[in-house]
Amino acid sequence: YSQRKENSYSECRQAAADQYHRALCLGPSQEDPDHPINKLKDAWRSMHYPPETSSIMLMARMVAVVKQAKDKAHWQKLFSHFCSRTANEEEEIAHKLLGEQFRGQLALLHSLFTAALYDDHLSRWFVPEGFRSLFALVGTNGQGIGTSSLSQWVHACDALELPAHQREHLDSFIDQLYKDIEKETGDFLNCEGSGLFLLQSSCNHSCIPNAEASFPDNNFLLHLGALSDIAPGEEICISYLDCCQRDRSRHSRHKILRENYLFVCSCPKCASQTDELDVTSEEEEEEEGEAEGETEGDELEDEMTDV
Repeated sequence: YSQRKENSYSECRQAAADQYHRALCLGPSQEDPDHPINKLKDAWRSMHYPPETSSIMLMARMVAVVKQAKDKAHWQKLFSHFCSRTANEEEEIAHKLLGEQFRGQLALLHSLFTAALYDDHLSRWFVPEGFRSLFALVGTNGQGIGTSSLSQWVHACDALELPAHQREHLDSFIDQLYKDIEKETGDFLNCEGSGLFLLQSSCNHSCIPNAEASFPDNNFLLHLGALSDIAPGEEICISYLDCCQRDRSRHSRHKILRENYLFVCSCPKCASQTDELDVTSEEEEEEEGEAEGETEGDELEDEMTDV
């Protein structure tokens, strides 16, 4: 078994080297803070930006793949299949993804990205407009890769057949466990990276999705599974919201989607709730009140997270 595992690891490492890693390998400069790639990583970490929505190193890997590819046009065409937007939309998305407090940091990221990775074949990605476009592409299409052992354990718990009182006790324990962990992890809990998946990125959002993306093999392989019967010709939709967010009011769901994904949802669930008042539930109002009352020190809560 150990020999098979070692062989698998060696094959994976070789495949990575052949596809992109040679262009990113730091070699003896691994711990050199002045190496251009380390400077880029450090700048990104200082922003504490959630990796499930965008990652500067995912963009770096895209550049590295093209650099090492024999057929560079193939990869450029493949990346172009992901959505494109107008310059104004891209700038709005890029600034939204970074957050208001980092509005001036996009130029710094662009400068460090260019210094570390510039390639003539991808010169259009390195001009300011092209960098914003690439950033927006990854930000709106990137899928968080959730492979933590905790999420696997919770899914196993969900599958258990338990008496009602035991289920209630277990669910309460899990809810409290997540709350305690999130005090340290912030939004990074079940996310270990970010990836681009062509089929998954083609799925639109719905507040009543008929499919979901998951990582049941505990690696980077994404599984797109049906949540209900899907008829021929029916659109496959996933949800950009988690289960708790989908149970919120239409107004609250729209607020989350508008702020984080820059669109207004018109799925069947939202359409059926158009007569609802544009107010949040008491629980949501309390949460919003707590968020508004947070001190500046509280915002440093997730500094322990390495992105």
